[in-house]
Amino acid sequence: MVLKTFGWSFAVTAIGLVAAVLYGGWTGFGIVAILSILEISLSFDNAVVNAGILKKMNAFWQKIFLTIGVIIAVFGMRLVFPVAIVSISAKLNPIDAVNLALNEKEHYKELVTDAHASIAAFGGMFLLMIFLDFIFEERDIQWLKWLERPLAKLGKVDMLSACIALLVLAITSMTFAVNAHTHTGHVDKAQTVLISGVFGLVTYMIVGGLSGYFENKLEEDEEREHEEEEEAKKAGKPRSAVAMAGKAAFFMFLYLEVLDASFSFDGVIGAFAITNDIVLMALGLGIGAMYVRSLTVYLVRQGTLDDYVYLEHGAHYAIGALAVILLVTIQYEIHEVITGSVGVLLIAWSFWSSVRRNKALAAAEGKADASDEKAEVSSGV
Repeated sequence: MVLKTFGWSFAVTAIGLVAAVLYGGWTGFGIVAILSILEISLSFDNAVVNAGILKKMNAFWQKIFLTIGVIIAVFGMRLVFPVAIVSISAKLNPIDAVNLALNEKEHYKELVTDAHASIAAFGGMFLLMIFLDFIFEERDIQWLKWLERPLAKLGKVDMLSACIALLVLAITSMTFAVNAHTHTGHVDKAQTVLISGVFGLVTYMIVGGLSGYFENKLEEDEEREHEEEEEAKKAGKPRSAVAMAGKAAFFMFLYLEVLDASFSFDGVIGAFAITNDIVLMALGLGIGAMYVRSLTVYLVRQGTLDDYVYLEHGAHYAIGALAVILLVTIQYEIHEVITGSVGVLLIAWSFWSSVRRNKALAAAEGKADASDEKAEVSSGV
C-alpha cells in the first residue's frame, strides 16, 4: 500500500536529487534535500485538508490529482509562479523574467522581496477565510469544545467570516503594511496590501462558491444515479454512469488546485531564504509537493480522517496560524522553522487528542459489553 501510493514520489525524489547533483554538485543536492523537507513540513496541513475533499472523489479523480495535478503543482506553482510574480511586479515580459531568474539571481530575489507584501496579503486572506468558515460552522464533532461551541453559535450570523477577514485586512494595512520590508528598506505598501487582500477574499468567495455548488451537484447526481441504477436493475437493463458527476468532480479538482496554490505561497517565499536558484528551488519544492500529494491520497485510502477525527480540526487551526504568519511577514521576517513547526505541532496535538478519544470510546464499549455479559449470566442463573 505504501509503495503503491508513494512509488512515484520515491521515483521523483531519486530523479530530482540526481538532477541536483548534475546541476549544482553536492551543494545543490543539499539545497534540494532541505527544500523538500521544508515543503513537506509547511504543507502537511495542506494534505489533511485536501484529503477531506479528495475522499469525496472516485479512484479516477484521485489518479488525476496524482498525475495532472502534480504537473500543475510542480511546474505551475513551484516553477512558473516565482517567475510570474517577478514578471507582473516588475512589468517584464515572461522571457526577460526567466532570463533574470537564471542569470541575475540577486536582482531576481530583490524583485520577489518587493512583491512579498502583495503575495502575503493575497494568500493570507484566502487561508484566513478557510479557517474562519471552518470554526464558525456547526459540526457534530468538536475538538476544543470551550472555543468551538461559542464560535459555532456566532457563525449563525450571515457574512461574519468576511466581515472579520476585512477587519483583519484593514488592521494589517494600517500597521504592518505602512512599514513593509523590501530590498530598499521599509516603505508604505498599505494600498498594495489592501488591493491584494481584497483579491484574495474575492478569489476565495468565487472558488469556494463554485466548489460548494458543484459539491452539492455531485451529491444530487449520486442520488439520482443510485435511483436510476435501482430502476435499471428492476427493468433488467444496464446503464452507464452519470456524466455530470464527472463534471462536478472536475470543478472540485480545480478547487483543490487553487487551494494548493494558496498553501504554496509560504513555501515559495521561504525558499528564497535558502537559495536564489530557480532550478534548485523547483526541484526541491517539486519533490516536496509530490510527497504532499501522495500523503493526501494515502490519508484517503487508509480512512485516516475517519479514524482520527480531530486531524481535520488541527489542520484548519494550522491554516489559521499560517494565515496570521503570512500577514505578519509583510513587515517582520519569521523563520521558516517556526512556520513549519506551528503547523506540525497543531496537527500532532490533534492526532494525540484523536488517539485519546479512540481509547476512551474503546474503554466505554468494553465496559458496556462486560455489563451486558454480566446481565446475561445473572438472568441465566
